[in-house]
Amino acid sequence: MSAPKKGDLTDTEKELLLVIAAGNVQEASRLLGSKDVRVNCLDEYGMTPLMHAAYKGKADMCKLLLQHGADVNCNEHEHGYTALMFAGLSGKTDITWMMLDAGAETDAVNSVGRTAAQMAAFVGQHDCVTVINNFFSRARLDYYTKPQGLEKEPKLPPKLSGPLHKIIMSTNLNPVKIVMLVKENPLLMDVEALEKCRKVLELICEKCIKQQDMNEVLAMKMHYLSCVLQKCGSFLKERQDKLDGLIKSLLKGRDGDGFLVFQEKFIRECIRKFPYCDATLLQQLVRSIAPVEIGSDPTALSVLTQAITGQVGFMDADFCTTCGEKGAEKRCSICKMLRLIKHWRRRPALWRSSRSVRVRPSAPQITKPKMLPQRQSLLLQTESQRTNHFNPATITIIFTEDSSKTKESRSVTPPRGSEGFFIVLIPDALLKAHNVGENHQKHLHTNAQGEG
Repeated sequence: MSAPKKGDLTDTEKELLLVIAAGNVQEASRLLGSKDVRVNCLDEYGMTPLMHAAYKGKADMCKLLLQHGADVNCNEHEHGYTALMFAGLSGKTDITWMMLDAGAETDAVNSVGRTAAQMAAFVGQHDCVTVINNFFSRARLDYYTKPQGLEKEPKLPPKLSGPLHKIIMSTNLNPVKIVMLVKENPLLMDVEALEKCRKVLELICEKCIKQQDMNEVLAMKMHYLSCVLQKCGSFLKERQDKLDGLIKSLLKGRDGDGFLVFQEKFIRECIRKFPYCDATLLQQLVRSIAPVEIGSDPTALSVLTQAITGQVGFMDADFCTTCGEKGAEKRCSICKMLRLIKHWRRRPALWRSSRSVRVRPSAPQITKPKMLPQRQSLLLQTESQRTNHFNPATITIIFTEDSSKTKESRSVTPPRGSEGFFIVLIPDALLKAHNVGENHQKHLHTNAQGEG
């Protein structure tokens, strides 16, 4: 068949594009077996069937097209877009990973000089940005599972390639999560195995720095992971407690505010040990972390995560407070339906000293109650004092009609025009300062529970 040209489609190829849009994998498989269909045919805009499937978020269709030899790096689009760029724009991390695993080039740019990661970041698809920035092909790691030159044994036993690749591909840099990944695999629960993995990571780090197309981000990640594995190895060698003690040490908070001092110092030490002092990324990390006192924001983990994965500092998602994994489902008994943001460093003390508000799981949908004049006056006075000289310890929670979509605010000022209503948790001292009687306080709580 002749080379595909833009807009030169047969009737069968036009039908294929319609089938891809509909997501009919079985029919697409039948059409791809036809002699009249070219898997890399181009529509009038220069889009291939793979680009259409990636943009529409059809993972099964993408897999089928790749099996039939679709070119993942086709660059005939009128604006220079590739299949990886369309996958990033769709926000589908599984399709993004599929394109990368098929050999998609991450440094290809479109007509305005933007890469796939930059395009995904522009439209707010930060999960896809993280996948692209953290991708490391299995083939690159398998290179170390074969003897090179005069070596009699490979640097990395083949059985360790899979577990190590899983750690490398992890987008969660919380040391607790990395230790848990080590702990869950029996092959890694060995001092000698961890040492071999650590050495391979350091070799990859060195290669990323010394290669012509230097990759400081990947080098920093490999160095950080090697430091965590080294800590696991030394802990196993000294204590033989299956890493439980290390996890407890990383999660132990100091008295008063519960800040994870050991974890903070450990991450800072990992960054300090980066062997290439002239690296621009290292200098940026040092400038961001060095002036910050331990116990203050931003933490070393947040700075390192943003530098390596490209994640923004705050996203509308639930993260596990233990290992930092996204999509946490369990919450504390008080916050079970409230998704409180960690705005106050000493939140437990605030809960003890405040008139706590509980919302029972069986409570009906909350509707906007009538606000008493006294309550409205109190909230207005609180807002006025906040902007002038008084700094009340309050938390703002925005309720919507759907309790599963409860929103939260970093500020004590409720967003303008938001649906539903807001509740302010007011410490006893502030209630007494405004001469709020017990009946008024009771009214606040009954309204908060949806019963008033």
